[in-house]
Amino acid sequence: MQTLIVKLNATGDVVRTTPLLHRLEGDVTWVTAAKNVVLLDGFGPSLRCFSWEQRNAALDRRYDLVISLEDELETAVFAQSAQGDRIFGALLNGSGEVGYTDDSRRWFDLSLISVHGRKRADELKFLNRRTYQELIFEGLGFSFEGEPYVLPEPAKTDLSGDVAIAPVAGPVWPMKSWPWYDELKARLAAEGLRVNVLPSRPSLLEHLGDVARHRVLVSGDSLPMHLALGLRKRCVSIFNCTSPWEIYDYGLQTKLVSPLLGEFFYQRGMDPRATRAISLDCVYAATVEQLNLMASASAR
Repeated sequence: MQTLIVKLNATGDVVRTTPLLHRLEGDVTWVTAAKNVVLLDGFGPSLRCFSWEQRNAALDRRYDLVISLEDELETAVFAQSAQGDRIFGALLNGSGEVGYTDDSRRWFDLSLISVHGRKRADELKFLNRRTYQELIFEGLGFSFEGEPYVLPEPAKTDLSGDVAIAPVAGPVWPMKSWPWYDELKARLAAEGLRVNVLPSRPSLLEHLGDVARHRVLVSGDSLPMHLALGLRKRCVSIFNCTSPWEIYDYGLQTKLVSPLLGEFFYQRGMDPRATRAISLDCVYAATVEQLNLMASASAR
């Protein structure tokens, strides 16, 4: 069995696609963004990984299955150019536009390239209660059974503590921000806890190492959240404008969902009301509860 996966961005979305590696038989070739190669390189001899810039190297064989998970024209053209007996996901339709295969509609009906249009796709996304993995696995003929993320060995770093805070939301989703991380840090530190704000790192493996050396992560819906889940770390995750239901929690996650989620769902602008809908007390209590759960588990 030869499988080609085309999944470039975002890094958190690449990470949450890795459970497929537990179910795909034979050899897998993965084309991804250059910065993500380091996360996939160490899986083993059955997986080879190429950056997008090296993508033509992946065209050296015929594939039984091509899994095309981006919604851009260039990636769809590339996936379709591979010699594949079956393609799942995005491809060019008869009009030369990016469409998708019928077996991938569970996921792509909720996407920017949905046949239903953006407005209806967002409505369907808001109504959806199935995880990303369930939607992708089922389309491919699998049943998602909680297969874990695949992550490499973290780099050793000098940052460690009880609670890691990842406050950065990024420019695409400014309403993922939450305004009281500093106050949360001070309040937890006053309880004698070691609390660190995760720094920017030159390597994803160092970023992974920072998350690994803490007991609980507090963040929005972001890459550090996925790294924590992959490392089997407890986390408190704030959802202001994106779907909490698409995230499989692995029994580790407290999801704090904004009461205004429906108003700001998948909106990319900025409204302070969206960022302030979840209180400091709520996040503090959830963090303490996660720390206590971890302590109780360690005592058993």
